[in-house]
Amino acid sequence: MKRFFLLLFVLGWLVQPGQAQPRELDFQHIFDNTFRTEGIRNINWMKDGQYYTTLNRVNGDIEIRKYDILTGEYEVLLSTSELKVPGRDKPIIIQDYQFSADESKLLIKTDIEAIWRRSTRENYFIYNFETGKTQKLTRSDEKQQYAQLSPSGQKAAFVQDNNLYWVDLKTGRETAITTDGEHNKIINGAADWVYEEEFGFARAWYWSPDGQKIAFYRFDESEVEEFVMMDWKELYPGLTRFKYPKAGEQNSTVKIGVYDLQEDETTWMDIDSGEDQYIPRINWTQSPETLAIRRMNRLQNQLDLMLADVNTGQTTIIKQETSKAWIDVSDDLKFLENGREFVFTSEESGYNHIYLYDMDGDLVRQVTKGDWEVTNYLGFNEDTGRFYYMSTEESPLQRHLYSIRGDGSRKKKLTDGDGWNEINMSRDFKYYIETFSTPDLPPQYTLHDISGKEIRLLEDNTELKKTLAGFQLPTKEFIKIPLEQATLNGYIMKPHDFDPEKKYPVLFYVYGGPGSQTVQKNFGSGQRPMWHRYLTTQGYIVVSVDNRGTGGRGRAFEQQVYKKLGQYEVTDQIEAAKYLMRTYDYIDRDRLGIWGWSYGGFMSSLALARGSEVFSTGIAVAPVTSWRFYDTIYTERFMQTPQMNPEGYREGSPLTYAHLIEGDYLLVHGTGDDNVHFQNTIEMINRLVSANVSFETMYYPNRNHGIYGGNTREHLYDLLNDYILEHL
Repeated sequence: MKRFFLLLFVLGWLVQPGQAQPRELDFQHIFDNTFRTEGIRNINWMKDGQYYTTLNRVNGDIEIRKYDILTGEYEVLLSTSELKVPGRDKPIIIQDYQFSADESKLLIKTDIEAIWRRSTRENYFIYNFETGKTQKLTRSDEKQQYAQLSPSGQKAAFVQDNNLYWVDLKTGRETAITTDGEHNKIINGAADWVYEEEFGFARAWYWSPDGQKIAFYRFDESEVEEFVMMDWKELYPGLTRFKYPKAGEQNSTVKIGVYDLQEDETTWMDIDSGEDQYIPRINWTQSPETLAIRRMNRLQNQLDLMLADVNTGQTTIIKQETSKAWIDVSDDLKFLENGREFVFTSEESGYNHIYLYDMDGDLVRQVTKGDWEVTNYLGFNEDTGRFYYMSTEESPLQRHLYSIRGDGSRKKKLTDGDGWNEINMSRDFKYYIETFSTPDLPPQYTLHDISGKEIRLLEDNTELKKTLAGFQLPTKEFIKIPLEQATLNGYIMKPHDFDPEKKYPVLFYVYGGPGSQTVQKNFGSGQRPMWHRYLTTQGYIVVSVDNRGTGGRGRAFEQQVYKKLGQYEVTDQIEAAKYLMRTYDYIDRDRLGIWGWSYGGFMSSLALARGSEVFSTGIAVAPVTSWRFYDTIYTERFMQTPQMNPEGYREGSPLTYAHLIEGDYLLVHGTGDDNVHFQNTIEMINRLVSANVSFETMYYPNRNHGIYGGNTREHLYDLLNDYILEHL
């Protein structure tokens, strides 16, 4: 009887009158913005360092707000409702913006039309704060691409129809810098498909520091083979044709030109414009007479840093880096204002670190050292002599901000917490906005001075925290998986009412590609992480493991997969699953599944085939099934060419092992996928049919690699969810 009353007392204490019990996550919550995070977006630091601007949607209007850093007070600089242009009936919706250097003008981007992953075309307008007038950037009725104001704000340049132009904003006079642009043949000032996708940039032209010259790329893709995608329309299908160089095939030929606005002439830089090389980056130095050019061989295991005299085109190699595998390219090349030195990051020591060089390419010193990675170089304050960077020094699962003196001394950690930080630093290095999250804590945004002292809270997602507290949600348990070949990082998410005496089915989520990470101590609120949480409410355990080849752990860990994509990584996923089955009695050994998207779909397909004794169910969304079908830059970086490494291509192809698949297998692909072509799934189906292997498929017409648009994502996750509930 005493126990009965004690139980009543405990229950009454846990659930007070009027206090709602936590409820289970519903599948629809994945899509209805229940768990949407608030943030501080589109931040632009002003030149005086005391203000920043953001883009805000307010009551159907869009405002550019100017915030006082210290007080948080703001004024509205401009709103969509204020923008009026004679002859334009359609409102100018501010989707992005750029200030002129003196902040007297604003370049506004609107009517954005997506092309590929990063490329867009849009309309541009100039707003003058002094006159309050708005003018269209060009007289053309067509959309432009990649417009930028000159440093003085008196000129602008843009790309249209594969040609580069500049315009005098005072007179409105437009001048063509190039005239030979042609669709699927010559591109000026914009990247071709493979550079955009794999080197990470779409705009391929840059103002000189004095605004008198423009450096630009010219791509000749005449000899690159066309890829054709069917465009499914109401009556007769159409065709989308674009140049896509597959592994081992012909690339574009690239030239670098520097156009002089006063002379109206272009000088071509001497880069030995052969077919088997890349120019992944160009950067102006502090001098308007000198351009830095990075050149790589086709295998991307040699990088030459060259300085070019833009008046003559003559180039000099000042630094060369080589690797037994590959060299990663980043934006971490900065020329100091002193004009004598530059900062560069490199993995030459085995881990990515910061180096200081003089302008002859001679090493001044290695600034950071240790068995950890600098993941983001933020800058160097030449007044105080301190560098700022993000790193994995605390853990590969975390990111923290550090500062260090130029001589490598007096290092200081500026962020705290067992979690993930992102930093947006002011241009004068006086303040920064920190975004901190953990797997259980949604992002909170705080303003700090450069010493690390918190000045004020900007956003802490209070409402989302309350919402999360009202649901029965799992937590992530981070684990180490000690295998013979390597100790791997992983996480486990269990049902909220987990009982170690029961048996649970397990779903592995995998990506696993070179340099990637899925095991991180940050908050995930998107559809995939919310679906994983939902599955735990249905009695599933969700696991993710970072195999060999993934990032944050140095070059030796990552580059083991060189020339062998899909071999070591899949072995690690299979062995990790076996380890978990041996270690945890609550895992149902007959009900292990694995799923992934893109590289993850490649991995899940291989794991289901090569690990049939472990995995009984697999889902592959937009998978690579043969590296022969994928692009030159990404594939050959890790695999060399098919001609040089035929065995690696064969061993790393799910097509090779399709006949070994015994479990339940679902293939999903968008027919308009310009990245991982639908061809990959078609060929996989051919192999499965030939081997009489049962499988299921789903195609999304005209959807690209992200498979979205309208109700598509909800339909997709509904499909995935039903498949797991039925088969695992």
